[in-house]
Amino acid sequence: MKTYSFRKEERLKSRKLIETLFREGKAFSVFPYRVIYMPVKLPAEEYPVQVGFSAASRHFPRAVDRNRVKRLGREAWRLQKQVLYDHLRQHSLQLAIFLIYTDKKIAPFPTLHHKISVILERLKKATEPKEPLNEAQQGEVP
Repeated sequence: MKTYSFRKEERLKSRKLIETLFREGKAFSVFPYRVIYMPVKLPAEEYPVQVGFSAASRHFPRAVDRNRVKRLGREAWRLQKQVLYDHLRQHSLQLAIFLIYTDKKIAPFPTLHHKISVILERLKKATEPKEPLNEAQQGEVP
């Protein structure tokens, strides 16, 4: 069953975890987002991901614009997160993710919706368990 909620337990709020994420996490960009992620052990077993959103005050001096960008990102995430959640539950993984909005203009919702889907697919690929090499791939000839 799909759940289209974005509960408190799914939000990345821990200062300690955020600092660790920025220090040790892996990153990639899908314009207009910079994505930082890291596999972690989260306190809430029910939710495999904690995610945070940010918009720079340098690009959006008015708080109302920063809040709108973050709200649009959260909404796009909420509607599509189930693909990643199912994948992570299947492999018993948990992630901490932080999305930083880097554009100087507010993108329309359909654009952000598409970009979040691209991000979810990249995260899904990045968390695929590595297949062990079989004998043929290791260069050994029988």
